[in-house]
Amino acid sequence: MSTDFSLYGGAESFDEGRKAANGASYADRSPRRVFSPKEGDDPDLYAYTAPPKDPKDFLWLMTEEPHRTRRMAIMKAHPEVTKLMGHEPLTKYVVLFVVSLQVGLGIFLRHTSPWSPWFIFAAYAIGGTANHNLFLAIHEITHNLAFKKIAPNKMLAIFANLPIGIPYSAAFKGYHIEHHKFMGQDGVDTDLPTRLELVLLNNVLGKVFFATFQILFYALRPTFVRAQKLTQWHFINIAVQLVFDYILVTTFGPRPLIYLIMSSFFAGSLHPCAGHFIAEHYLWDGLEQETYSYYGPLNVFAYNVGYHNEHHDFPSVPWTRLPALRALAPEFYDTIPTHSSWPMVIVNFIRDKEVGIYARAKRLAKGSVAAGCTPKSAASGKKGAVDGDESPLEDSVSDKSD
Repeated sequence: MSTDFSLYGGAESFDEGRKAANGASYADRSPRRVFSPKEGDDPDLYAYTAPPKDPKDFLWLMTEEPHRTRRMAIMKAHPEVTKLMGHEPLTKYVVLFVVSLQVGLGIFLRHTSPWSPWFIFAAYAIGGTANHNLFLAIHEITHNLAFKKIAPNKMLAIFANLPIGIPYSAAFKGYHIEHHKFMGQDGVDTDLPTRLELVLLNNVLGKVFFATFQILFYALRPTFVRAQKLTQWHFINIAVQLVFDYILVTTFGPRPLIYLIMSSFFAGSLHPCAGHFIAEHYLWDGLEQETYSYYGPLNVFAYNVGYHNEHHDFPSVPWTRLPALRALAPEFYDTIPTHSSWPMVIVNFIRDKEVGIYARAKRLAKGSVAAGCTPKSAASGKKGAVDGDESPLEDSVSDKSD
């Protein structure tokens, strides 16, 4: 019986698109890392529809970032999605509980040596999870989703920042809003690795170093790539944090602050929850998919940030309603490959030769030319407002009223 190749979209063999650039079968490649729910019991049926990425450079795209297009399509198909938007009153209570837990535990450990196994275990298992939760609380609050007004959101973010030990909530807001508005734009989206990182860390040892100290990369990279204009909220954030740290140390000694800062380091290092930093936007399996979701149990500790495609599509939908967003539009989300495990993302990132620092999609910002690639008509990359000027459909309430 002859094969009807008119059903294969122009393919001339069953193996087309399943081979590496050197002609090797997909069976010789690393195991697949991401799958969509609709692939069924035989994931090899869809194995490797694209060759491995070139490890010498980032993936440069001409296309618009995908989230605006999908947002418009979902709003057309499901106009009731707007009912999911708005602030979530529960957020402030969760923040209060976690801040109290961390400060209380730090004080409780004031007589324990930081070199004690119990101190280190507490800082990793409890403190790392709690401070990671606070990182993502600040992420949630950055989108003005804890209160209706802007100022209370910023004040809550500064409060959530206290157990982290180092002031960053005000600076994070500006960089993160630009990450949403100009996703993938080189020199604008500071979530992207730099070329220097690609040159120095594009090997197993480099990836181990990056995964271990990724919190430092996310903290320091923006200051080198794109300086912010300081606002009163930056100074308030710094002042409140320094006063809190000073009172904590003078009242209870240095160990509670050591515990909090150690917790922050572990939260952004080789910690199960920290897999989301890599899982969200790195490229896998030769695909050009820029954002990946994760629907596993660690979302309980992470404000459902694993629903990352959903979050980028609708940043004004709070964490408690992201599962409802996915359930509302399954025809859009159930066909997108996802990650099944954040810890395994870290393991696979380190050991898989087909993913590394280079595995990110970039676009040229307006008026710029990247070395080694042809100028493309990338999406507009204007400077971007540090305090955000997004519309309600693209994000939550504008900061212009601040």
